[in-house]
Formats: sequence, C-alpha cells, structure tokens
Amino acid sequence: MGSSRRRAVLVALTVAAIAVGGWVMSRLGAPSATPPAASAPAPRLLSVGPRLTSNETSQPLSIQGEHLVPGLSLALGPPLSRHLPLTVVDAAQAYARLPPDLVLPEDLPQAVVDVRLSSPDAARPPEGSARLTVVNDAAFTDLTAMVPSPDGRTLFLASAPTDTVFALEVDTGLVERLATGDGPSALAAWTDGSGRPWLGVAHRYQAELWLYPLDTPAREHRVLPAPLGAEGLLVDGVGGVAFVAERVGDSVQALSLEDGRVRWKTPVDPNPRALARWKDLLAVGSLQTGQLELLRREDGAPVSTVVPGPGVAIVGGNTERFRAQVMGGKAPRFLVASERLGHVFMSSLGPNVGPNPQRMEVSANSGVSVVEPSRGVYVRHRGFGAGGTEGLALDDAAGLLFAADVGLGRVRVLDARALVASDAAARGAVLQEVAVMPPEGTPRIRPPEDFSTKGRAGEELHSGPSAVALSPDAHTLYVLNRFTRTVAVVDVREARTGRARVVRQLPVETSRAQAKRRLGQVLYYVDLGRTGITCDGCHIEGHTGGVFYEKTQPNRIYRSTTLRGSRDTPPYFTPASHISLMDTVSFVGGRNRFHNPAPSPSEVEALALFNALVVTPPNPYRDAAGAPLETVALPDGGAGRPARGRVLFEGKGACVTCHPAPLYTLDQDLETRGRYLDVGTPVALPLRLEQQDLAPGAATPSLVGAWDVWPLLTSATAGYGVKDDRLVVETRFPLRAVLESSGVKHGDVGALTPEERDDLLAFLLTL
Repeated sequence: MGSSRRRAVLVALTVAAIAVGGWVMSRLGAPSATPPAASAPAPRLLSVGPRLTSNETSQPLSIQGEHLVPGLSLALGPPLSRHLPLTVVDAAQAYARLPPDLVLPEDLPQAVVDVRLSSPDAARPPEGSARLTVVNDAAFTDLTAMVPSPDGRTLFLASAPTDTVFALEVDTGLVERLATGDGPSALAAWTDGSGRPWLGVAHRYQAELWLYPLDTPAREHRVLPAPLGAEGLLVDGVGGVAFVAERVGDSVQALSLEDGRVRWKTPVDPNPRALARWKDLLAVGSLQTGQLELLRREDGAPVSTVVPGPGVAIVGGNTERFRAQVMGGKAPRFLVASERLGHVFMSSLGPNVGPNPQRMEVSANSGVSVVEPSRGVYVRHRGFGAGGTEGLALDDAAGLLFAADVGLGRVRVLDARALVASDAAARGAVLQEVAVMPPEGTPRIRPPEDFSTKGRAGEELHSGPSAVALSPDAHTLYVLNRFTRTVAVVDVREARTGRARVVRQLPVETSRAQAKRRLGQVLYYVDLGRTGITCDGCHIEGHTGGVFYEKTQPNRIYRSTTLRGSRDTPPYFTPASHISLMDTVSFVGGRNRFHNPAPSPSEVEALALFNALVVTPPNPYRDAAGAPLETVALPDGGAGRPARGRVLFEGKGACVTCHPAPLYTLDQDLETRGRYLDVGTPVALPLRLEQQDLAPGAATPSLVGAWDVWPLLTSATAGYGVKDDRLVVETRFPLRAVLESSGVKHGDVGALTPEERDDLLAFLLTL
C-alpha cells in the first residue's frame, strides 16, 4: 500500500489501540495508568506470539509476561525500531498490533527483531526479551490472478502481498500500477447492462470490493462493502451482482453492484475459491474438502454436492487402476463452465485414492475433471500423470480447453468435446503441449544439463504458468507466469491442429530481489521428476490440502497439515522423524521426485527458506488493537466470550498442559519438543482399517491459526466421517468436533458446561 495510506492506517490503529486498551482495563476494573510503587516488581516479558509474522498487512500479537501493567509499550528493535501500544488484560497477558507500514530492504527476505517492554514511568525498567521474525512479503511480488478487459486490450494482474494490481496493455507492453486496498486477491472484468466496461477487485485483508470503470483514463474507483478474506470473485454484469467466495466465514455471498447490499449468503465448505456460473447455477470449490458445491444463483440455495466416489472414471495417470478405492476428491483449483457442452471443467489433482491392497500412496494425478451440473454428477477425470494443472480457459465455440500447468511450465490444448464424450474419447483429448520458456537470464534451480533427461521436465518449469485468458476473438491466449512475472502471448488460431505457438513474452515486474526465495518458490510448485507429486499438491499455497493415504510406515489416512509457522514447531511427521526444516525438505524434496535427481544442497537451502517464510495470516477475530473481540460468533451458531474462554483454557479445561502459549504446542520449545501423546482422540478414519497401519498417539499441534484449519486431528476425524466406503464431510467446524469427541485424557473438556465450551471455542478462534 502507498506510504501515505500506510501512515494513515498506522495512526488510526494507534489511536484505536489506546482507546481499546483503556476500555478493556475499565471493564476489568483495573486501576488507571499511574506510576507503580518503587517496591512493585518489574514487568517481565516472557514471550511473543506468533514468533513468525509478515509485513504484508497489519498483524496482531499476543504478549505473555509477568507483572504487566497499563502504560507499557512493546519496543521493536532494529531494523524496525518502533514502539507499539499494549492492551494489557492482566498481569500475564497483553496484546498489540503490528502496523501495516513495516518497510524492509527489498532484497531482505526476513528480519529477526529483538522485542522488549518499555515504560517511561516504571520505577523499575521492564525485564526480559523475545525474538520476532518479520517476513518481507511486502516486497515479494506474487502474481496469482489475471483477467482481460472486456475489449481484450488490457490484462489486469493481482499481487496480494504487495498490494498491487498491474494493468498491462497487450499491444504496447506498457505496465501501469493501480491503487488498491489491502491484499487484492480476486479479479473480475465485465460489461454492465448499459455496455460500460468494469474491473472488480476483491481483497483478502480489507472488507471492500473496488470497482474501476474502464472507460475513464483516470482509474477512479467506487468502493463497496464486501466480506473479509475474499478468494474468489465472479460478476454478473447485466444482473448487477457480484459473487464473492470468502475464507473467514467460509461462505459465498451475492452482493449488489449498486450499493454492496448482501442479496444472499450461503455457508459452504472451508476455504472456497474457484467459482463458475452455469445457467442458473453457481459452482464453488473448496480447497480443503475437495468438494464442488452447486448453489442456485438466484437465492444461493444449495442444490447438490459433487465429489468422486468409488468406481469413478479415471482416464490416464497413475491412479487409473485404483478407481475402486477412490475415497473423495482433491481441491478444485479452477473452474470453467460450458453451456454449449452442458458441463463444468475443473482442474485438480483428481480423485483421492484411499487405502488399497497395493499400498499405493500419494494419489496425485493432475488433470481436468468433468462435472455434469444438471445431474450433479462427477463424470470423469482426465489425468495427465505429471505436473500441476491450475488455470483454465475455454473457447466454447471451437470446443477447445486450455490448461496451464504450473508444475511443468506448459499449457495443454485439450479437445473439450472429447473430454465430455466418453472415456475413450477423453483419452485422446490432449491435442498439444506448449512449452513456455523462461526469459533469458532467468536463474535456474539446477544446471541446464539436468533438465529434459531421464524422464525429467524441461527448463520451461521455471516459468510457472498459473492462469490463462483468451482474447475476445479467441485467436490469442495469454498465459500468466507466476515465477518469472511475465505474460506469454500464444497464437492459438491453429491450436486444434497442434500448432499453437508462443509469439512473445511481456514482462510485468522485472525485479529479481529475494532471488533464493524465488528459487524456493519454483521448487515448491514444480514437478522436475514428472511424478505428479509436488509440495503444493499436499500443502496448497503453504496451507492444508485435505487428507491423503500415505507415509509408508505407518501407512494410513492422514490430514495434510499446514506449513504456516511450522518453522517454529519441529520435529515433523507423525511419528516424529525429522528434527529440522532442512532435513525435512531434503527428504520430502527427494521423495517427491523419486530422487530423479536427488536435491542438491542449494535446492535444499532455497526450498527450506521458502517454507520457513510461510506465515499464519492475521486473525480476523481480533480488534483494532490486536486484542480478541469481546464476543465471537461461532460458525455453527451461538456465540462465546474469548476472555472467559482463556480462563477455562488455562484452568478448568486443562488445555494449557499440552498447548502452552505463545504457539500453543509443546513443540515450540526444545525441552518439551517431540512428545508423542495419546489423549483419547480417534486414531484413524474407519475406512478399510485392515489396509491402514494404526498407531495411537500424536504430536500436539500448534493452535495458532486453527480458525482456518480443516480437518483437525492427525486422523482427520474432526471434520471427516465415512459413509458408503468413502469420506463425507461431517462438520465444517472441526474445533467443536474436537471438544465433543475427545476422551477423558484430552484435557478436562468433558467437565465443561455447554456455555463454557462455547467460550472456550471462542478463545480458540482468536489464537
């Protein structure tokens, strides 16, 4: 965000923090801030959490200490050199909020900051210190969304970490930066009922939808209220409605483009993102459950849920022979609908194969799935067996589907008619693969001779095609390359005959700052060994990815854990087998590509760095000062009071025994790390148990960011259930399931009243 806007936000946050701090203390009956007596013990800082944060947006912090009193501030050492006002709740707990204008040198990926308490009026100087790592996301351009203007002359590209939307003129290559809100995450372009062209920008960290009229050169915009945490945006220009998929409350909302009024709001599966419109239906995909939900566009009423089950058709790839053991779906990455063909196309890793006699594990089979929305049926999956399929674009008139493969650096040209016709026709649906080479001078993850040999992918994997869009005449395909921050222009006039070709590349952002981190990003997403297995396949955008059947020994169904903040909570795996992030990425990186080739030391270092910088996003249940809200609405109805929940967490519920602050896990400290506990939670999902290796116990997970994790528990039983030999979503609020299904050994939650459980849940949502 701009410097003037950052300063304005900082001032507002500071004023709010001071006001809220005084209000909290008055509510608690605490005395006003007066100089303490000389005999009073000195305030002591014990810890700050989370220990890993980002300068991408304003971030709340929790401060644990002793003898905390009003009037304290949190002093951040160099290179930040700031003082933050504290909201002191009691002698042991306080809260603060990092401002959104923490600028670091562009080429510095992170800064480790010494943190101390400060008080000009204290009789004794505060004691203790802690370390805080701030990731420099604000200088790391990451292009993840692209839409063309209605006339096709301009491409709009969003980088959420840097608060930037780029406008790229395709004829001249001229690039303009548009003013945006905090975290532009989803784009849409349309023509309204009067023929006027518009661009819409929804935001991840700002509850606003920005509307830009594209027929005015000044780029003035309107601002409408919108849900926080937007990840998907689809607009019906003629109908005057925007559909927004958001991850905070896990809903899809229909907003009036006139005033932002909510026409309808429908709860959906966790972390919805991909949206597509088919006739009177709206399709929405969940990144965490792997299901596709169909809603009625008029009022948001649920129509059906589409998910593959045992026996589903799989054409191509290494999972084709395991169709009988399919237990569910994998995350829908992108959706595109064809009214002409009567189907919706979905990019994903395909059906999720569960326990099987052959003990085949990690069932990634990237490709395109075919869904028939009129019947709510998952028809088939055309698997490619390698790579990671992301963005889709459809030429409905020509019957061509274009699919970007971020893992291989290629774009596939598919016969859309063949995909829907039959399994046999779908097998021959791939008409061409177009390699998108990186610009000259692009850094490589390995020497050039290590590519395109022994079955490996080529050097084009350094590009990272992630989104595609067609020109209005369907003669040109634009390909957004995430890693090189370029747009490839592809002539697709002869695509049906296999003669599509890249004619030029347009740079969007040329900085090569944080070069090692960028190489780590490449390694995270690409499929050098052409195995179909990547880091992002199991940990989508550094977060969770549902469940999978794997781990060799013990081989069973596990939930995919989040990588957010994981650098501070080793060891890794269950049972614990890797004591450091470097050791883990070396093992996993080599295993993912079947050691073809083994990762080099420089690859391990870059991938470990990239993983180490994946932070937990700011908690939406905190106020302007960073403190928990007084009352939190629970996802399944009712409300709870976090302040009382914290007392229960530390006392009657006995939760703090295994989940101490600041990261709320025993793995946060060396002396308590690596404990493997049996706390009475279910050991496994009851699906073909004879083909699972069951072992009781698990490591204590961090509860930071648990509000956005689904499912919970190592076994994934807090979220998933089993019915008709496949997985089903039993609850969208897994924290409730953890409390209500726990045995007597899991703290003492069984002693809590229903009201106390709601308060405890409210507190957990604020972590």
